[in-house]
Amino acid sequence: MRQIFLDTETTGLSPDAGDRVVELACVEMDGRRLTGQHRHYYLNPERKNGEEAVRIHGLTDAFLADKPKFAEVADDFLAFVAGAELIIHNAAFDMGFLNAELKRLGRPPLSQTVAAVTDSLQMARETYPGKANSLDALCRRLEVDNSSRTFHGALLDCELLAEVYIRMTRGQHSLVIDEAQADASTVQKTVQTLDALDLRSVVLPVIEPDPIEAQAHEMALKELDKSSGGLALWRNLSHNRSLS
Repeated sequence: MRQIFLDTETTGLSPDAGDRVVELACVEMDGRRLTGQHRHYYLNPERKNGEEAVRIHGLTDAFLADKPKFAEVADDFLAFVAGAELIIHNAAFDMGFLNAELKRLGRPPLSQTVAAVTDSLQMARETYPGKANSLDALCRRLEVDNSSRTFHGALLDCELLAEVYIRMTRGQHSLVIDEAQADASTVQKTVQTLDALDLRSVVLPVIEPDPIEAQAHEMALKELDKSSGGLALWRNLSHNRSLS
């Protein structure tokens, strides 16, 4: 299924109070790979921005004055996201604003156009309970470079979210190779090479600890014995082996 990372910037916090979308971005991923396809719109909200909103996203009324209205980009936007899974950080916020924009045009809710909506904020809360799970916090935790994020920008935030999502759901540290990504001939050659190896003559070296290392190890074992109340099983196993 196509997945599309979506983000908006708005004039304020409440679509019910008349706040509008001023920026909308979508970044496409297919087969867990970014395709390079995206949509990015700056929008004339037909009303003034809130001061706090401008402080966050930096999009002034003067900048937005000559930009298209949502009605002018709605068809292109809906065609791009049709049938895809949307991945949105704090999905209720963005979906609330987009549904309000669609309602003004007499269009059905966005959920009737897309296949599914996944809230990456909820995913993060389940993965990292009790921790900060804002996009910035996730970037720091998952080592995603967000140094260029001076303001909240919808397109940049979509790109960051895509990288965070990949790392949060599998990441760069996984040893699992997707069948779609694996080269069959390379895998076959690797298996044949491993089968041809005779490891019976291989002798693994045993490196004995020096006196200082042995003493440090013994002290660590004593600390474990103490903290476990004498329940360290390896001591009993070692003693039983010496008696047999």
